[in-house]
Amino acid sequence: MAADIDAVCFDLDDTLCTYSQPGSVALERAFERVGVDQPWEIEAYQTRYDDYLEESADVEDLRRRCFGDLAVEAGLDRETGWTVADEYGTVRDGAGVELLPGARDALEHFAEEYRLGLITNGAPGIQRTKLETTGVSDWFETVVCAGYDAPAKPDPEPFRVALEALESTPDRAIYVGNSLTSDVTGARAAGLRSVWIPDGETVPERPEPEPDYTLESLAELTTRPW
Repeated sequence: MAADIDAVCFDLDDTLCTYSQPGSVALERAFERVGVDQPWEIEAYQTRYDDYLEESADVEDLRRRCFGDLAVEAGLDRETGWTVADEYGTVRDGAGVELLPGARDALEHFAEEYRLGLITNGAPGIQRTKLETTGVSDWFETVVCAGYDAPAKPDPEPFRVALEALESTPDRAIYVGNSLTSDVTGARAAGLRSVWIPDGETVPERPEPEPDYTLESLAELTTRPW
């Protein structure tokens, strides 16, 4: 690894851990519980999540706002959307999370020499519970819940907040994440080098934006490709 690097920061969801039950399954079960046909897929919620961050008090409020709008757009009443949102939260948040293969080894490896930070989009309560559930919370000197502690990624501010806490600078830090749009774009905007692990996605010939390094898995990370 380059001698000037003193901090390694990670994304959380689908980079280090994932829900035991896919969101698509949780949404399907939520609609079944409410007793209405499912008019939208989980991607509709995921792609619009960031649009509600600033105005929402917490993730439950965010989910209700988004599902309410999606319901109205699908020809349902807003209250039905709220009910589906509540059922989705019950199913989804009760499903638990698990570490992705190689996550614990990567954290243990880098914690020996580098200061570690976490920069994740999501509500602090839920994200910190994931860290505690998976047993990795102690590895991180700082946890920045973007969208709450700072603007959501890809805004560069959460990266700056994390690096200040780690007493590091962008030229001395690496960021590891699975998303081109929030992780790679955000890291680049903040001046960090980025490691992209596509999480099973088909890798385009020319990713946009282009990460500094592209790996197939977390296991490759410990070989220090930079």
